[in-house]
Amino acid sequence: MREKFLKYLQYEKRYSKHTIASYSHDLEQLEDFVHANFTGLELVSVTHNVLRTWILDLVDQKMEPRSINRKIACLRSFYKFLLKSEAIDKDPTTKLRVLKTSKKLPQFVQENEMMKLLDNFEFGTNFPEKRDQLILELLYGTGIRLSELISLKVSDINLADRTLKVLGKRNKERVLPYSVSLSKTLDEYLSLKNKHDLIKDSTRLVVTDSGEDCYPMMIYRTVKNYLNLFTTIEKRSPHVLRHTFATHLLNKGAELNAVKDLLGHTSLAATQVYTHNSLDKLKAVFEQAHPKA
Repeated sequence: MREKFLKYLQYEKRYSKHTIASYSHDLEQLEDFVHANFTGLELVSVTHNVLRTWILDLVDQKMEPRSINRKIACLRSFYKFLLKSEAIDKDPTTKLRVLKTSKKLPQFVQENEMMKLLDNFEFGTNFPEKRDQLILELLYGTGIRLSELISLKVSDINLADRTLKVLGKRNKERVLPYSVSLSKTLDEYLSLKNKHDLIKDSTRLVVTDSGEDCYPMMIYRTVKNYLNLFTTIEKRSPHVLRHTFATHLLNKGAELNAVKDLLGHTSLAATQVYTHNSLDKLKAVFEQAHPKA
């Protein structure tokens, strides 16, 4: 049933490969725990108490509450699927409760630091250097996710309209505008790419020096190497540039709904976390404009 569940997530729910891999790993972990502690018991037969015992074991292992809550979400989805498929007649996750988590505000790069990186740093003119510049400008200039960047094709770029088509979570497409400066970097990058015999025929936008698809660790290394030069924030990842994109837009007065659409969020709740980072800006406006401030 586990394989059927994963195929259901892939083809019907259209979950991302990353989410499916995470859910698969979670169920494998649960299965190992059940077989080690409850002789002869299978996943379709577990009770609420068995699942609760596993969760308590994860807590004892000092696993982060957020990680445990993601596993609980996997369990709920899995057993809801089994119930719908009539493989079970009672959902053992009904009484499971998520753990309390501390609310961490998204880290972001200060505007002046991003400007120093993108406007003042000399990236160079060869293919790898121009690719690095493009990676940074795409992540910060459009707010796309790492997975969305990796899957971008040359055909997704509309140079005339300065827009790019992104395939987001659950295979939802959205069209994003991009800036004149990013347009210039794109033109220079594509020109170099088209002159390179090894990579000119690759359909992917961002590729390795040998024309292979780029991969997550490559993007992580690129982002971290450059952010190390300009910022002291703890996290220096591709997702931090997504946080930075959203925070800077809101700081400049962008509407929350517009930022939500640009990020590809399904609800405002996911976007509202960035408003906390804008409180200093709001306080400054209040103190400047309100007669009693």
